[in-house]
Amino acid sequence: MSQYGTDEIDPVIHGKVRLGIMAFLASVGSASFVVLREKTGTTDGNLSSNLRRLEEEKYIKIKKSFEGRKPLTLVILTKTGRAAWVDYLNKMLVLLNGEGN
Repeated sequence: MSQYGTDEIDPVIHGKVRLGIMAFLASVGSASFVVLREKTGTTDGNLSSNLRRLEEEKYIKIKKSFEGRKPLTLVILTKTGRAAWVDYLNKMLVLLNGEGN
């Protein structure tokens, strides 16, 4: 373990855009691609690649459908994702409180 327990922090969540995605989804449960793009302030391509990484870890689920004639991509925080988020927050608290050394 490194000083201050930083090896314990989930690198998948800790990336800047993925951290924003997880924080937002933890508060709302699910959101459309468009809303996530607005909330994270990133490009379509950057958001897509970060969502793909979270989906590979099974932290999110992506559902594609149509709303009328418009495509809708819905991103849903999974139980695995919520558990990983809570674990991430707990490890950050340990780090912030100086207990990780």
